[in-house]
Amino acid sequence: MTPASPPTLELSGPPALAPLLTRGALLSPLKRPRAGAGHPRTRLVLPGLRVDPGRLAAYERVCGFPSGADALPVTYPHVLGFPLAMRLMSARDFPLPLLGLVHTSIGITRHRATPSADAYDLTVHVDGLTPHRRGTEAAVVTALLSGGEVVWESRSTYLARHRVPAGHTGDPAAPAGAPRDRTSLPALAEWELPGDLGRRYGAASGDRNPIHLYPFTARLFGFPRAIAHGMWTVARCLAAHGTPDTAEVRADFVKPVPLPAAVTYAAHGGRFELRGSGDRLHVTGEVRPA
Repeated sequence: MTPASPPTLELSGPPALAPLLTRGALLSPLKRPRAGAGHPRTRLVLPGLRVDPGRLAAYERVCGFPSGADALPVTYPHVLGFPLAMRLMSARDFPLPLLGLVHTSIGITRHRATPSADAYDLTVHVDGLTPHRRGTEAAVVTALLSGGEVVWESRSTYLARHRVPAGHTGDPAAPAGAPRDRTSLPALAEWELPGDLGRRYGAASGDRNPIHLYPFTARLFGFPRAIAHGMWTVARCLAAHGTPDTAEVRADFVKPVPLPAAVTYAAHGGRFELRGSGDRLHVTGEVRPA
């Protein structure tokens, strides 16, 4: 028997983020995450979406993409889908606490160029939970459609850190974008990341998770300093690396980047990485033609 399709909810516009973040914050202390918990089955759909040029320009500036390009940066549809993802992850039936969730990986496939002036249909759904050695991860799938055709899609994982049973070994199988060998890539650039980077990226993207904003808000979730958004780190690497119109991107957020920080961008061929002091690996990934 063919499994039933998940229920679809069509939205009339992007959800307002502030009420969602407030709801998620209020519900977070009530949630007890576990890998076997249920999760929202609804697929959210936002039809006829058009990109706000001002928000796009702000995103391009903070991430280092060229301004005024005809096509969307390869990571920007993630930003477009973020309010829908927040609606799902702040809901009562989402089992992980929204506050303190850490973005751990992303895989992106861009099937063709995505002109910034076009209208798109956007869909987001939760694709399940998996155990992790430090807690539980949720997978969120986002897709951008044009004329009924998927032109861009991604799968992100988000980690809720909590105690796990003794003897638990379960990192998910192979982290997305992890190189098969551990040889450091050649350094190409040094970047100084300011202490307010999380607030600047949060203003451009809408992602104002407290772990990214200030030291005192980050300490509430076990981080001694605010940390850079994983999606900023991969976007900044891809702005330097470049991506073809059709491409697959895989990236794994290995270690948080505390702010402020000095980091090294390194790349060779399709592979890239971001390293900190002592060659500590923060981000590793790969770009391949689709």
